[in-house]
Amino acid sequence: MLSGSVISVISGKGGVGKSTVSANLAVALRRMGMNVALIDFDIYGSSIPSMMNISHGPKSMNNKIIPVESHGVKIMSMGFIVQNNDPVVWRGPMLGKVIDQFINEVIWGELDYVVIDMPPGTGDVAMDVNRLIPSSHQILVTTPHPTASHVAERAGKMAFQNNHKILGIVENMSFFQPPNLDIKYYLFGRGGSEQLATKLGTNLIAQMPIFEPKEDDFEPSIFRKGSLLFDKYTDLAKIVDESMA
Repeated sequence: MLSGSVISVISGKGGVGKSTVSANLAVALRRMGMNVALIDFDIYGSSIPSMMNISHGPKSMNNKIIPVESHGVKIMSMGFIVQNNDPVVWRGPMLGKVIDQFINEVIWGELDYVVIDMPPGTGDVAMDVNRLIPSSHQILVTTPHPTASHVAERAGKMAFQNNHKILGIVENMSFFQPPNLDIKYYLFGRGGSEQLATKLGTNLIAQMPIFEPKEDDFEPSIFRKGSLLFDKYTDLAKIVDESMA
C-alpha cells in the first residue's frame, strides 16, 4: 500500500516533457532527504526506466513486488513488464489490474512522497488512477505555445472534477539560452502558461529552459549538479514541499 503525499504529474498531450518533470522532481525530493516513490503510469509511453538508466526489473518476495531503486528513489513502471520497447496492446481491464497491482501489491515501505507520471490526456487510464487514488495534488505540465496550453486546460479541468488540487503549472521548453550568453530565445512563444494559470486559478511555479543533452551521458534526462536545470528542479522540489506542509 502507498503512504505519503501523492503528487500526480499530468499533461493535456504527449511530448511536453511530463516524464522528465516527474523523474527530476522525484530525484530532487530525494536529495532533500525525503523517502520517495516514482510510479510510471504512462502506460503507452513508458520512459522512466530509460531516463533513470535502469536495465533490470523488480524482484518479488512473499508474492509482493520489491520496487527497483535508482538515485535513491523507489520505482515501478510499465516498462518493467513490456520488454524490448514493444508496444502495449492491452485493453482497459488488464491495464486496470496493473495499476491496482502497482498501488497495492508493491512493498513501498514508509514514504514521504509518491510522484506519479500520469498518462497524457483524460482517457481510461487516467480515470482508473483517479479512482484508485482519490486524493492527490497535481502538477500540470505544458509548453509556452497557446495551443499546447489550450489542450492542457482539459487535464486541469479533469483534476478539479475529481477533487484534486493543482499545485501549479510547470512550463517546459520555455526558452533557449546559448552557453555563456545572457540572451534568451523564446522558440515556442510566450504567455500561454500564464493565461492557463489564470484560467485554472493556480500559479506558474517553474519555467524550464531547453537543453542540449551530452552525447556521453548515460542519463541525459536526469540533470547533474552544476547545470541550470539541476537548480531549477531543486527550486521546484522546495516549492512543492512547502506547498504540501
